[in-house]
Amino acid sequence: MELREALQQISDIRQQMARSEVFRGYRSLTVGASGVLGLLAAAVQARWVEDPANELERYLSLWVGVAALSAIVAGVELVMRVLKSESVLARDMTRLAVEQFLPCVVVGALLTICIYQSAPMVAWMLPGLWSLIFGLGVFASARLLPSLVSWVGLYYVVCGCVCLYWGQGDDFLAPWQMALCFGGGQLLCAATLYWTLERKRGS
Repeated sequence: MELREALQQISDIRQQMARSEVFRGYRSLTVGASGVLGLLAAAVQARWVEDPANELERYLSLWVGVAALSAIVAGVELVMRVLKSESVLARDMTRLAVEQFLPCVVVGALLTICIYQSAPMVAWMLPGLWSLIFGLGVFASARLLPSLVSWVGLYYVVCGCVCLYWGQGDDFLAPWQMALCFGGGQLLCAATLYWTLERKRGS
C-alpha cells in the first residue's frame, strides 16, 4: 500500500513539473509550413472552387485535407521527438499538450460533419467557427507555452468574428477567410515560437 502511494505521489509530482515547464515540442518551421500551406490552399481554392455555395463538398475536401496534412506532419514530429528523448518529463509534457489541444480538433470535426449533413445553408459560418474553436485550443494550450502565444489565440478569435460578420453574400466561403485565419494565424504562431523559444536557445 505504501509503495503504491509513493508511486502515485511520484506520478503527481512529475505531472505538476510538466505543467510548470514550457513545452518545446511545437517547432516554428513546422507551424510556419502549415501557414504557407494554408495560403497556397487559398490560392488553389480561388481556381478550383469557383462557386463554394454549390461546391461545398469540394471546398470541404480541400480544407479538411489541408488540416489533416498539417495535423499529420505535426503529429509525426511530436512522436519522433518523444521517441528520441529519454526524458520522462518530455513525454509527460507532450501528452499534456496533446490532451489540451485535441478537444478543439474533435469539436471542429464534429461541427463540420453536422453542418455538412444537416445544415449546409449555414456553411458560410464554417471558417469563422473553425477559427474561434482553434483559438480556444490555443488558449487551452497557452499555459504550457510562452505567454505571447495568447496573442495568437486572440488573433484566431478576432479573425473568427471577422469571418462571421462579413462572411455572407458575395464573400460566401471566400478564399481570403481561410488565408486570413489559418494562413495568417499559423505564420503568426511560427514567428512567436521562434522569437520566444528557438531564437533564445540559439543565442
